[in-house]
Amino acid sequence: MSLEEPRKRYELDDRGFDEVPRKYRRFYRRWEGADDELAPNEVFCPVCKIVVRSTREVREGDRIYCMACLTRLRVVRNAEGLLIGEVEY
Repeated sequence: MSLEEPRKRYELDDRGFDEVPRKYRRFYRRWEGADDELAPNEVFCPVCKIVVRSTREVREGDRIYCMACLTRLRVVRNAEGLLIGEVEY
C-alpha cells in the first residue's frame, strides 16, 4: 500500500460544451489551442480533441471515459508535460 497524498477536489462550472447531455456538460470543455494550459484535474482527449475534466486531481495511470467520443483512456504524460489520454478501447 503506497502512502500517496490525498487528491485535491475541484468545483466544476458549466463551460457550455453542448455535445453531451446537460447533466455531464461540466465535465468537458473545448481545447483552446496551443496556449491552453490544463489544470491538474483535466486531461486532453486525442481522439476528439477536447478536455475531459474531473472533480478530483488526475494522476498518471488513472482511467478516464470520454463521453463525447465514447473512448476509454489511460492517463499518461506526453513529452511536453501535458496529461493526455492514451486510448485503451
